[in-house]
Amino acid sequence: MEMTFLFKFLEFMSAGFVFFIGLLFLFLIVVYFCDVTQTKNAIRRNYPVIGHLRYFFEHLGEFFRQYFFAMDREELPFNRAERSWCYRAAKDLDNTVAFGSTRNLRPVGTVMFVNCPFPSLAEEIEPPAAVTIGPFAKEPYTTSNLFHVSAMSYGSLSAPAVTALSQGAALAGSWINTGEGGLSPYHLKGGGDVVFQLGTAKFGARDDDGNLNVEKLRETTSRPEVKMVELKLSQGAKPGKGGILPGVKVTEEISQIRGIPLGESAISPNRHPDVNSVSELLDLIGRIRDESGLPTGYKAVVGAYGWLDSLFDEVKRRGIESAPDFITVDGADGGTGAAPMPLIDDMGLPLREGLPMVVDALVRAGLRDRVKVIASGKLVTPTEVTWAFCMGADFVASARGNMFALGCIQALQCNKNTCPTGITTHDLKLQKGLVPEEKSKRVASYIKNISKEVEIMAHSCGVHEPRQLRRYHARMVIETGRSQPLDELWPEETARETVRGPENHH
Repeated sequence: MEMTFLFKFLEFMSAGFVFFIGLLFLFLIVVYFCDVTQTKNAIRRNYPVIGHLRYFFEHLGEFFRQYFFAMDREELPFNRAERSWCYRAAKDLDNTVAFGSTRNLRPVGTVMFVNCPFPSLAEEIEPPAAVTIGPFAKEPYTTSNLFHVSAMSYGSLSAPAVTALSQGAALAGSWINTGEGGLSPYHLKGGGDVVFQLGTAKFGARDDDGNLNVEKLRETTSRPEVKMVELKLSQGAKPGKGGILPGVKVTEEISQIRGIPLGESAISPNRHPDVNSVSELLDLIGRIRDESGLPTGYKAVVGAYGWLDSLFDEVKRRGIESAPDFITVDGADGGTGAAPMPLIDDMGLPLREGLPMVVDALVRAGLRDRVKVIASGKLVTPTEVTWAFCMGADFVASARGNMFALGCIQALQCNKNTCPTGITTHDLKLQKGLVPEEKSKRVASYIKNISKEVEIMAHSCGVHEPRQLRRYHARMVIETGRSQPLDELWPEETARETVRGPENHH
């Protein structure tokens, strides 16, 4: 009986196998005739069937390079060494290494920090000082934290990802920036500080025509968690072009939060339609600050920079209270969003140039103490963050560093709905792998560890806390192969005159 059953089973399996082979053969015949008759692709026409392998191997190449062929310091936009540091910091693991550095210190542009012969002792170390943003706003914002979560919209990121970032930032005492997609319930889940970003499409504070809706602005900024408003002029992924959210990501909830049609791609204007001059920019900043009562600044990638002096000259004419409360300087180093390659690769200046330009322009105008500077753009490890403080930043905010803390593997799927880690997808099957209760702890650990190591580097330079770092605390390798102090490459500016204060401005 058992043998009879076994023979029948094997006979069935054999018939099934033959049937499968037949279907496969038929499928290959169909593919063959489709390939040789089509006229759009030369490879498929000349090499039918096997020509399809080209696309398969091209796709696999991204992953093979990442895991097998690329060296620790080779990959872009972030190499394995950088990602590994972020992962270990997020997991709160030991980040020490043995047997010397694998970093090549000879390439032009390499930054090195100068250790002090008499570094700060433990009893001399000070916690980062509290910094107040927006002294002329009705509700100034004060924080001492060095490192924060940069702008990432709900829509470009999934609900679990934004929830984890919100909870993690709150645990670490940092703020989270909403990105231009509006204030979502997930940004509020952690109960911590929130920066509401107002993009060119005014999502979250717009009328049906895309203009600023003051009532919605007041409603959004009345939330106790919202501490500041950031007017986005441009971002690193696409300077000169508005935000892009593919229609496949525009769910019913996102359409309601943003006030846009369901399932249609959300493409923001490439600038604020109501801002076409430095005067109109200050008008809008002032209006938002007055209506919200919150510190208000702007975010931009530095490209053309002469307008900065014009902007600050207009502030001098109006009075110091009219100045932006902060400026977020983004680097033209890409980002998480969908963007045309020419904009990601070739438009705007990297943070290495943009940050000192903004700081120096503020110093020349006598506005450096009035306007706080936030640095954002590929600052994911202590080295980059420490450099930013040397160049004059008051705060550092990172998007992709915190994405690594969430578990991002740099699969380069951010502009699709197929992110394998559930971070930038709205596919519920892919999202299930991201558990906010666990990932929020990693975000908090990452923020705390990066701040801790930045403080260690500052103490090694001989200062008591990171905001005391100056350009002479770091050097950069130049074309001769030698290094030169940053204060010689970017000489410190001096204020040309003091801006009028509110007591003598009429």
